Amino acid sequence: MGALLVSVGLQFYAQATLLTGGVAGAALLLHYATGHGFDALFVLINLPFYVLAVRRMGWKPAIRTFIAVALVSWLMRMEPDWMGFAHLSPVFAAVAGGGAMGVGLLILFRHRTGLGGVNLVALYIQERIGWRAGYVQLGIDATIMAAALLFLPPGKVALSLAGTAIMNLVLAINHRPGRYLAISL
Repeated sequence: MGALLVSVGLQFYAQATLLTGGVAGAALLLHYATGHGFDALFVLINLPFYVLAVRRMGWKPAIRTFIAVALVSWLMRMEPDWMGFAHLSPVFAAVAGGGAMGVGLLILFRHRTGLGGVNLVALYIQERIGWRAGYVQLGIDATIMAAALLFLPPGKVALSLAGTAIMNLVLAINHRPGRYLAISL
């Protein structure tokens, strides 16, 4: 369900020509720039990060992450055959897509599963160099968004930023230590 919600959110973004951060954002940007399929780009960009995933998280979470990436990629390829958009407001796509991706990531994170290498790189740099992971990830995402200005109108980039903020707010509000612990009364 997590992969499905992320892929639906990404499908909204792809149909509205919007962008998100991380590896998915890089894959969307390369898709817009080259015309190559998002599905293949998403898998290819993630390949180098699996070694880091095994080292940081262990085999089981790394395998779950690999499966989630493959599933999102496959769903992104199949969904245009399953659903279509006669009209999709870019504002709605930013809000609904960002929310869907946030909830999907929340489900995946809850089960120690991720969707890409940017988080792993940020944590690795924090451990090795001491730079805070949040700032590293913000820098990478800002670079992706800045590069988007070469291929997308500024209004689309602004909507992309708003949608990405919504996605991150869903995660920030709902993904906290202790949030999923049962309490006996």
